[in-house]
Amino acid sequence: MRSSSKREPTVAPTKRQQSGVKKPIQNESIQEVDALFRIAGLAHNLRGKSARVSRRARSVRVDPEELSRPAPVPAVASNGVYVLKIPAWDKWGTGKASWLWHGFSTRKGGLSRAYCAEDAPGDLNLGFTAADDRENVQQNRRLLVEAVSGDPATPLVTLRQIHSSVLVLGAHEDASRQNPWKGDGLMTAEPGLLLGVQTADCIPVLVADRKRHVVAAFHAGWRGTVKRIVESGIGRMRMEFGSRPEDLTAAIGPGVGPCCYAVGDEVFSSFESQFAYAGDLFHEVYDTDPVRTKYPMLFLTQRAPGHSNIGPSLHVDLVEANRRQLLAAGLKPSSIHSTGGCTSCHRELFFSHRASHGHAGRMMSVIGIRPR
Repeated sequence: MRSSSKREPTVAPTKRQQSGVKKPIQNESIQEVDALFRIAGLAHNLRGKSARVSRRARSVRVDPEELSRPAPVPAVASNGVYVLKIPAWDKWGTGKASWLWHGFSTRKGGLSRAYCAEDAPGDLNLGFTAADDRENVQQNRRLLVEAVSGDPATPLVTLRQIHSSVLVLGAHEDASRQNPWKGDGLMTAEPGLLLGVQTADCIPVLVADRKRHVVAAFHAGWRGTVKRIVESGIGRMRMEFGSRPEDLTAAIGPGVGPCCYAVGDEVFSSFESQFAYAGDLFHEVYDTDPVRTKYPMLFLTQRAPGHSNIGPSLHVDLVEANRRQLLAAGLKPSSIHSTGGCTSCHRELFFSHRASHGHAGRMMSVIGIRPR
């Protein structure tokens, strides 16, 4: 008697089954680890190759011109020094109720000849660099101090900057130290002195507490930004002086812009490991060289795709990165200001370490509390 049940269809064995090789099965623990790898941007070593940090896909690809920022217009002090100011802070810097000193230097209005053409006016180099005369730098610093405070004898406190998250409380006696403290952030509640940080592409950030009259200055290169120098600095102001984020206002000074700041994958990986919004800080920028655009055949290579230096480069926006940190620390968007400008684009106005291949002076950003 024939059975009424249907026969199961015969399935031909696969080549893998015919060869006797079993398909590897990942257990649950390995799958969990792979999931963690994906969150961190890491690739599981499936074929015996070393694990690598993957670059997250970025859809926004732009030309450098789209990211460039116009050059700011500095004010000229009575001693001929060109200084950038924040207009929103003018109400605290002038009049009977004034209490705040601040300014971002440019390269214009000084005595240094090490970085300018023979027929050009002197530069305002404010860093003790190997190429410049120390006395010129000291005189330049007195000129900047006079332009900001009105008195060239106002004490100026600086740091030996190390691209860190180290914060220092500044005091009058620190101005006369032969060996400045190491660090990248200064803050004080003492009136009558200026805090200064030096830059030549990195981002200077000045912060003022409108209620408690406390000020701070931060030097934020990409390493210091990854280490949250500004965000941790706001936390230190809260701990030391009782500052409240809603009473704070910040000014971001000139630095290298996203139009010019090309970086490698290791910088992207460092940001991605620390900030959920890291992808928003990077852009893929195409070279707009007119010769390459008009004659693309001249730049073809026999290298495999991905192995040629032709194509988009990865650029980071340090101004936006530090603005995000100020927001994360509790500052209101309306309390954050920026001078604008790119040190690499506007070399007639700023020093740029990158654009001059290391042969550059230093600018200084200063802030202080006017004595009563």
